[in-house]
Amino acid sequence: MKPKKKKRKIKKEIGGFAKIASLTTTSISSALSKYKKNKELNKIKEIKLKKIEEKNSIIKERKDLKIWEEKLSKESNKIRLNEEELKIKDKEIKLKEEKQKIENERLVKKDDELILVAKELREKEKQLKLREEEQNRKDIDLKAREEEQKQKELKEQRRKNRELKLLKEEEEKQKELEYIKIKEWEEKFDREQKLREQEEIRREQRLMQKEIEKRAKFENLENKNKNPVSGLEKFNIDKSTEN
Repeated sequence: MKPKKKKRKIKKEIGGFAKIASLTTTSISSALSKYKKNKELNKIKEIKLKKIEEKNSIIKERKDLKIWEEKLSKESNKIRLNEEELKIKDKEIKLKEEKQKIENERLVKKDDELILVAKELREKEKQLKLREEEQNRKDIDLKAREEEQKQKELKEQRRKNRELKLLKEEEEKQKELEYIKIKEWEEKFDREQKLREQEEIRREQRLMQKEIEKRAKFENLENKNKNPVSGLEKFNIDKSTEN
C-alpha cells in the first residue's frame, strides 16, 4: 500500500514541473527540463529501485509468509492431528474410564457381595461355634452322666459281685454241708445197708442152713432106708456146695 501512495505523489510532482517548464524560455526550459528530467529519472530510478526492493521485500515477505503459513499449516495439521489423536485418546480414556467405572462398580458390588458372604460366614461360624459349645456341653454332661452311670453300674456290679460271692460262698457252704450230710447219710446208709446185707446174709444163711439141715435129715432118712453109704456121699457133696 505505501509504494502506491509514493507513485501518485511522484506523478503529481512531474506534472507540476512540466507546467513550469512550459512557461519558461526554451533554453532555460530545456536545461531545466534536462536537469529536471535527469533528476526525475534519478528519482524514478530510485523509486523503481525502492519499488523493486519493496517488491523483492514483499516477495520475500510473501515467501516467508508462505513458509510460515506452510509451517503454520503443518503445525495446524499437526495440532489437528494431535487434537484428533487427543480426541481419540480422550475417547479411549473415556471408554477406559467407563470400563473402569463399570469394573469399579462391579468390584464394589462384588465387595458388597463378599462382605455379605463374609458376614453370613461369620454368622454361620458364630452359630456353628455356639452349636459346638452347646454340643461340647452336652457331650460333657453326657460324659459326666455316663461316668456317673458307669460308677453306679460299677458300684452295683461290685455289690452284685459281693452278693454273688457271698451267695456262692453260702451255696458252697450249703453244698459242703449237704455234701457232708449226704456223705454222712451215705456212710450211715452204707453202714446200715451193710448191716442189713450182713443181716440178710446171715438170715439167708440161717434159712439155707435150716433148709440144708432139713434136706440132710430128709436124705438121711431116705438113705437109711436105701443105702446108708450113698446118702453120706450126697450129704458131703451138698455140704461142699453150701460152703
